[in-house]
Amino acid sequence: MKDYPDKMTAEQARTFRDDVLNIVSQIPCGKVTTYGHIAALAGWASHSRMVGRTLRYTPEARSLPCHRVVNIAGRTAPGWSRQRFLLEEEGVSFKSNGHVDMQKHLWEPLMTLTKDEKTETNDGTN
Repeated sequence: MKDYPDKMTAEQARTFRDDVLNIVSQIPCGKVTTYGHIAALAGWASHSRMVGRTLRYTPEARSLPCHRVVNIAGRTAPGWSRQRFLLEEEGVSFKSNGHVDMQKHLWEPLMTLTKDEKTETNDGTN
């Protein structure tokens, strides 16, 4: 088995899950953000797919505005037709190709936490 430098411990995975849920809960109405941006905010920029899995398989995510999370191109989740409806209800506009107009609606909070800062916090040295 390959040793991945970005592999998480169980504790880091729990913290990542909690961070993802917290970040998603803060996305304002009428705005969207990306899986990659959430992963970066949580301190694990290379784990955007794990953000998607967290939102799909964590029961607590059902009460969050997960419909406000799209991919980097502004595409909605495949097979989730209700996502577009919910976004349109919030005033999110779509381009002719069916993607969210990211220039108008991208939410990028100012505070970011780098992976190194996250590691320092998680390992108890800071």
